[in-house]
Amino acid sequence: MMKIERLRPELHLLLPDFGQVYLWDDEGELTLVDTGIATSAAAIATALRDLGRRTEDVKRVVLTHFHEDHAGGAAEISGWGEVTVLAHRLEAPVIRGERPAPQPRFTDQERLLHQELGAHLLPPAPACWVDRELEDGDVIDFGGGARVIHTPGHTDGSIAVHLPGPGVLFTGDTVAHVDGRVMPGVFNLDRDEMLRSFRRLAALDARLACVGHGAPVTDARAALAAVL
Repeated sequence: MMKIERLRPELHLLLPDFGQVYLWDDEGELTLVDTGIATSAAAIATALRDLGRRTEDVKRVVLTHFHEDHAGGAAEISGWGEVTVLAHRLEAPVIRGERPAPQPRFTDQERLLHQELGAHLLPPAPACWVDRELEDGDVIDFGGGARVIHTPGHTDGSIAVHLPGPGVLFTGDTVAHVDGRVMPGVFNLDRDEMLRSFRRLAALDARLACVGHGAPVTDARAALAAVL
């Protein structure tokens, strides 16, 4: 059974077998931020029913980047009804299967970690149509107006999504929270560029950071700034 954590009245964290999915509920109109791995859709559907919602209530899927633990369930979920899939313009060709995914540039420590994780290979993300290609500064119609922030470095088209009203920030893999420590993400295409993106997120007025891996971070602005 998928674990469900209530973060705010409108916001839940869904924890499938691998990855993290955030569910925002605008009075029954649902937005998913990321979708877990390719086998996650059925568990997400069950979680929605447990919360008194239906798969047909999902109106949009926002993908922070193309990695299989974030975009894996998007293809199946996109078939649930009138679902709009959104991703940055630079990620869209990879998510659609039109271009191969670039590989991270590992640090020595990351290479060792990646080798240790090698036994836990994730299923590839099925190709999924992207209905709307996003750019920095775009606004998505949920949460009172969700602002897109281009955060290159982890991947070329990584994004974060900031909800200024409630003070919620979805960081994707630019930020992680591991063993109680807030940190920049790993397995990046360009670590220096990722760190510049991290600094940009740290300057935002955010009270809750919904990170790509690990528990959401409270007092987010101070917590991210303390890393720099």
